[in-house]
Amino acid sequence: MIVRKLRLDKGWSQEQLAEISGLSVRTVQRIERGQKPSLETLKSLAAAFEIEVTDLTMETTMSNQAKMTAEEEQAIVYVRDIKGFYTHLIIYAVVIVLLFVLNLIRRPDHIWAVWPAIGWGIGVLFHGLNVFEVFNLFGPGWEKRQIDKRLQRDS
Repeated sequence: MIVRKLRLDKGWSQEQLAEISGLSVRTVQRIERGQKPSLETLKSLAAAFEIEVTDLTMETTMSNQAKMTAEEEQAIVYVRDIKGFYTHLIIYAVVIVLLFVLNLIRRPDHIWAVWPAIGWGIGVLFHGLNVFEVFNLFGPGWEKRQIDKRLQRDS
C-alpha cells in the first residue's frame, strides 16, 4: 500500500517503477496488493524512491503524507472502473466492426452481425451506467442496508 502511494506521488506507472528499481512488473503488482517483499526487493524499492529501507518496512513510521487515505483509495477504484469500461467499449467496437466486415464479405444479403452488436451493446450500456453511477441500484447505500439487515438477523 505504501509502495503504491509513493509510486503515485512520483507520478510513475508500475512499469516505470519496475524499470527504475530493476524489479519485474509482476513483483511490483504483488507488493502493491500486500504481499511481503524480500529484503533485496525492499532495498531496490528504497533506492528507487530515495528513502531508507526501514521507511518501507515500518508503516507506522511513515508520515501521514505517504499513507493512502480512504478518499484516495476510492478514487483509484473509480479510475480503474472507468478504465475497465473504456477497455470494454473499445473491444466491443473493434469486434463488432470485424463481425460486420466478415458479414459483408461472406453474406452481404443477410446482415446477421446486428444481433451480436445489439446483445453485447446492451451489456456495454449497462456497464457504462454502472461505472458512471447513472442508476445506483446496488451502490454503497444498498450494500450498507444489506449488511445491516444480515447482522440484525444473525444477532
